[in-house]
Amino acid sequence: MRFLAAAIALTVSSLTQPALAAPCGNTSAGFNAWKADFARTARRAGVKAPGLEALAQAQYANRTIAADRNQKSFRYSLEKFMQLRGSATIVAQGRKRKARNPDFYAALERKYGVPAGVLIAIHGMETAFGNYMGDSKIVSAIVTLTYDCRRSDFFEPHALGALKLVDQGAITSATLGAKHGELGHTQFLPGNALKYGVDWDRDGRVNFYDLEDALASTARYLQKRGWKRGKGYQEGEANYRVLKEWNAATVYQQSLAIMGRQIDK
Repeated sequence: MRFLAAAIALTVSSLTQPALAAPCGNTSAGFNAWKADFARTARRAGVKAPGLEALAQAQYANRTIAADRNQKSFRYSLEKFMQLRGSATIVAQGRKRKARNPDFYAALERKYGVPAGVLIAIHGMETAFGNYMGDSKIVSAIVTLTYDCRRSDFFEPHALGALKLVDQGAITSATLGAKHGELGHTQFLPGNALKYGVDWDRDGRVNFYDLEDALASTARYLQKRGWKRGKGYQEGEANYRVLKEWNAATVYQQSLAIMGRQIDK
């Protein structure tokens, strides 16, 4: 009877304990089970029916996983990285873009304190000035990265952000972006897009595929991450560290500083 009582107690205890969360995975095998579990997390975070439907439709993004496990930027020298990214072309085109629309860039600097050169360099580096904004489904990519065991905690707020952007009508389950789920002209991660988005043209919605909204949002992001108005952004200067908030690769930060200065000359 002692063993029977213990067994009954164990059974009752197990029934009253919360179900274990579906584990992360390094292959597609457990993806659907994990999505069903993550839907509960999404509901608790305030995601509504459209976002939950987008989550249900998300597919395991093999190309995203391949890209995440084969990142090369951290291994390039500064010279090689700038050559591959076409820095001379970005600077030349960037100067023309600034000259064509000086009032817009001046207005952004007045409001957020971020000079045109930095914003234009980011725009050129991320999407060649909007000419290529990605070919991966944003929701599938960011949900896959959240399921993947390598950096689940980092990507979870961005997955929830993407689902909330679907709720808002800012994106759909079919909207395309970069391999890691970044969207728009300057490739915002969805959680950052949700938090820092600016409706610059005042049409009633934040559209990261609209140039003005995207660049204003980028300027606001940098401001909120610590950009100091009127201070420099070259290595050793006050704003250089803020460039790391945009991209963790040292060569990327160095390139932005160099190109931004050349564009602003």
